[in-house]
Amino acid sequence: MELMGEGIRQAFWLLMTGDPEVLRIALLSLQVSGVAVFFALLLGVPLGALLALVRFPGRQLLISLVNTGMGLPPVVVGLFVTLMLWRSGPLGVLELLYTPAAIVLAQVIIAAPIVTGLTIAAIQQLNPRLRLQLLALGASRLQLFWLLLREARLPLLAALMAGFGGVISEVGAVMMVGGNIKGQTRVLTTAMVMESRMGHFDAAIALGLILLLLTFAVNGILTWIQQQKQGSS
Repeated sequence: MELMGEGIRQAFWLLMTGDPEVLRIALLSLQVSGVAVFFALLLGVPLGALLALVRFPGRQLLISLVNTGMGLPPVVVGLFVTLMLWRSGPLGVLELLYTPAAIVLAQVIIAAPIVTGLTIAAIQQLNPRLRLQLLALGASRLQLFWLLLREARLPLLAALMAGFGGVISEVGAVMMVGGNIKGQTRVLTTAMVMESRMGHFDAAIALGLILLLLTFAVNGILTWIQQQKQGSS
């Protein structure tokens, strides 16, 4: 309990004094996770809508793969991305390993199946008559996709929150592809692991509390937007 109390005091001290290193680590965590979720939405939402609305051979297999990807072990993703970006790997010429871009790539692979799976569920929960009504009114396929996504906007916000929560709290893949380099790829989760290994549990607790506060703040804003939209619908 003494360590926990010291960690809480140190967390508030770091926040109140605006420690430059902690702010840099927190901003990098928010930046890479935000960019990763943005690209996961660009990939996952259209793919989820396609799988939910269009019938084609192999569709069930693809949905099964998406559902499996929702529980994909992050360390497996980290290993895959590392092998791809290694000097002798197919993307080694890009020299992205141990950079924030490598972290973003790993987090996109982690978050995209989550967003895709929840998008599929969100659209499939809509009233089937809505699709028929839109088609009867002469909506094109593109308009149909857009209107159904708009109707499912509240569950899609939940997909956004789930994707963000899944990547900002991830450590295994981030450690493997980022390397936890100070001033370059060190984020809150990898800094926590480093401090714990060094026996600085008070600092690790402080960083963990900052991570929780940051995640709570982002999800709090998204929840407020979600509830406002629900109240106005």
